[in-house]
Amino acid sequence: MAEILGVVLAGGLATRMGGGDKCLLTLGQGTLLSVVLDRLRPQVPEVVLNANGDPARFAGYGLDVVPDGVADRPGPLAGVLAGLDAAAARGLAQIVTVAGDTPFFPRDLVAALTAAARAEGTPIALAATPDPDRGIARHPTFGLWPVALRDDLRAALAGGTRKVVAWTDRHGAASAMFPADGPEGDPFFNVNTPADLDAARQRLGAAP
Repeated sequence: MAEILGVVLAGGLATRMGGGDKCLLTLGQGTLLSVVLDRLRPQVPEVVLNANGDPARFAGYGLDVVPDGVADRPGPLAGVLAGLDAAAARGLAQIVTVAGDTPFFPRDLVAALTAAARAEGTPIALAATPDPDRGIARHPTFGLWPVALRDDLRAALAGGTRKVVAWTDRHGAASAMFPADGPEGDPFFNVNTPADLDAARQRLGAAP
């Protein structure tokens, strides 16, 4: 497998948590970010963090911090672009993104995304779970992205594109399917509210 840069997306405003850095909230013996890194680091050779503002607050994590290169925080696509630019600077051809507020994502995420893209012959792959109403539910902050499309993404953002799938559908995106209720529960459960954080703490405490 070609080297892939891991990118943790943590550039949001966390308005439902009262603002601040959601990924630095306490979870288990560490933080949301440390739990996410424990899952991602075994899957990729290097990880960077997409976050805005003073990078010094992340100094203890041993990460390069790459801010959005697009003004006004237009959403996760800006973080994807920041990751693609970081990968290009390292001479890498692909990145995998994960959300910094989703601590239980699959431990085989990178392998599954890579296999899905290869099987369907697409440049992009997004994580997905079965959905009884829609057939599948895509989780577009968990994706495999090619550096070759970074200038196209830059132009799309400049043109006002904000929804991830509005851009990915133009280029073709495979779906890497995961069970909606795996051995650890919903793998894409994300922490948006204080109640979600309490649930994540309970879930982590119950994990073997």
